[in-house]
Order: sequence, then C-alpha cells, then structure tokens
Amino acid sequence: MKTAADIPEGETGFDRVLAFSVPSRDARGRVVRLGPVLDTVLSAHEYPTAIRHLLAEALVLTALMGSLLKQEGSQLTMQVQAEDGIVNLLVCDYRNGEVRGYVRHDAERLAALETFPSLQALVGDGYLAITFDLAATNERYQGIVPLEGQSLSEACQSYFDRSEQLPTLIRTAVRWDGHHSIAGGLLVQHLPDGEEGNARLHVQQAHPEWEHVATMAGSTRQDELIDASLSLEALIWRLFHEEEEVRVERMPALSRGCRCSADYYRSVLARFPEEDRAAMRGDDGAISVDCAFCSRVFQIDA
Repeated sequence: MKTAADIPEGETGFDRVLAFSVPSRDARGRVVRLGPVLDTVLSAHEYPTAIRHLLAEALVLTALMGSLLKQEGSQLTMQVQAEDGIVNLLVCDYRNGEVRGYVRHDAERLAALETFPSLQALVGDGYLAITFDLAATNERYQGIVPLEGQSLSEACQSYFDRSEQLPTLIRTAVRWDGHHSIAGGLLVQHLPDGEEGNARLHVQQAHPEWEHVATMAGSTRQDELIDASLSLEALIWRLFHEEEEVRVERMPALSRGCRCSADYYRSVLARFPEEDRAAMRGDDGAISVDCAFCSRVFQIDA
C-alpha cells in the first residue's frame, strides 16, 4: 500500500489497472488504460469505426468492473442484447486480468448511419446484463437493466445504482488514429458503511462524502484517461491530492484472454448425444467450430 505522497512515482504505459481507495471518504475505485491488448482484441474482426469504438468502451468497462472481483478464478461478463438493433449482441468478459470481447452487428444497416451514431441508434430497445461468477463459492448472480443513456458507461453507472444500489461514477475515453486504439476509464464507488465488504444498508446518492468524491472524480478529462505519458498513479494524485490519505495497489497487467482451444471444444462437444454430433460433422468427419472472440476456426475430431 502507498500513501498520497508516493503516488506520482507510478509507471506510465498501457494495459494496466490501478486499484485505489480514499478511506476518509469511504470511497474505492479503479482506473484502467488499454493499448496493445485493445488492438489485439479488435484485430480479430474488421469492425467499422463505430463498432470499434463501442467494443473498446465495453472492454474498458469490463476491466474496470471485473477488477473489483477479489477471488482468483472469478469472472465478470458484460452482455448487450437487442433483437432489433444494428448491434444485436455484444459480449465481453474479464477473468484473472484477461479480457476478451466480440460484437455482432448488421453491417448494411450500420452503413446507412453517420460515422458515430448514438447508442440508441445502434441498440434500440436493448438491455444490459452484468453477470458475476464467483469461483470460491461457485455462485452466479446477474443484474439486468434497460440500455439507457448516451453511452455504455452511463448504462453501467445506472446498473450499479439500480441493481447494486451502490453510488458509482464512471468515465471513459476512446481514441483511434487509424492504426492503433487507446482507451481508458475511471470507476469510483461510495461504500457508505465504511470498509469494503460491509452490507450496504443506507445507500444515499446525496451523502456529503459521496458528493465530494463524485465532484472530484467527475473533473477527470478524457485526454487524461488516454495519455500514456501520465501514470495512473499521477492521475489519481491529481484528483485526490488534498485528501488525508489515498491508498493505491497495482494489479496484474491486463492481457487478451480468449480461452478457446481444441481440447476445450472437444470437451464441450462430448456432452452432446452422438446423433447430434453426427449431424454436425462435415464430409471429412470433423466438426468445424468458429470462435467469435478470436476469429479462429477449429476442426474437431469428435
């Protein structure tokens, strides 16, 4: 752990998560910056600009929320579904510092829109689902909210307010120069009963401590989130240097984590009845499996 005086000495660069807390304000948070990992995930498909931007934002949000999980092997999955939307499916997940994501969209309908259409134009009457799979207890719980707001960030903020009853502020930024993508994000939450893990019995959006933290965090500029020359520690110092104490903790580096493999798909296919597997086989006797996350095709002898 570090105190505020130590914060400016952080590392610059990409694909990092920094955990922080402001004990006197009962606040915790995460700040994330993605670079090469983001390029790797996006390179799996030739996404149009609007879809690249949407998926980049979704990956930042997934890293911010997923890094709140403390148990090794736990997973967070963010899913957007909209049956009649131009984007009818978006899926991202985080586990042990690994992120991956995929978007399915209607290219013809998208081409008729401007370069950066609104979230509403892309998803219509869709919904956002956040799923937590906890490794230690093997429990799963999920929250589903309407996909409202001007961005995915606003939708996720609404999720915490509605489903978790946890005052939350989220800021994200995405930039693509035609060759490389950069994305960053900040998430701050109020824990009104003090230390992390306590029951949240008296959530108040108007709590004076939360109002102060939200005001400070809300002053974050988009260019700060994606400035690789500005360390994440220095960014937190800019926001909260007047506080009594700021604690920070560096987390494992982020990586692209598609978990597809021939062995994995073979184990999945083994659960199907033989007559179903027979119907899946091609002329060569193998079953073709396409991984949407990494765009690889596996020929499985099942």
